[in-house]
Amino acid sequence: MEITTDRIVLRPWRREDFEPFAAMNADPQVMEFFPATLSHAQSGAIALRCMRQIDERGWGFWVLEIAGVADFAGFVGLHVPEPPLPFSSCVEVGWRLVREHWGKGYATEAARAAMSFGFNELGLAEIIAFTAVSNLRSQRVMQKKIGHALSWRVLRSPCCRCSQSAEASRALSKSPPLK
Repeated sequence: MEITTDRIVLRPWRREDFEPFAAMNADPQVMEFFPATLSHAQSGAIALRCMRQIDERGWGFWVLEIAGVADFAGFVGLHVPEPPLPFSSCVEVGWRLVREHWGKGYATEAARAAMSFGFNELGLAEIIAFTAVSNLRSQRVMQKKIGHALSWRVLRSPCCRCSQSAEASRALSKSPPLK
């Protein structure tokens, strides 16, 4: 299953995505708001998990492809966060893009497409997004671009990918974004 817009394709993972995914996760600027960059093995394990979740559910973090520009530009999609967070159980919309594709509206466009799928195809009543308080780029996408500003709180919660405590921002959407 693929989700397409005029500029992007959200699609299932392929083995050839693993190398550029590992390179993206090794970039210190891409991983600035995570505890550390990821090793090749860690990235491979995450990619396999993303691949399996899409195979099992039909949805998850899809590969972001930019038509005529990049076969792999990152990932965008829907996910059930682990470990449980203070606002669990929930489905989040998330994204991570290769740095060269930042600032061009791809994260916004793809997140809107993923949310539309979640609301319209999965029948979700709510989709959340969260990020580090200091991650202003992702906050701008959430607040101004994909309509995730109905509720905005600062929480102290465990980071979803590490055991450390981190500040996180939470945004809720109780209705589909405008198409």
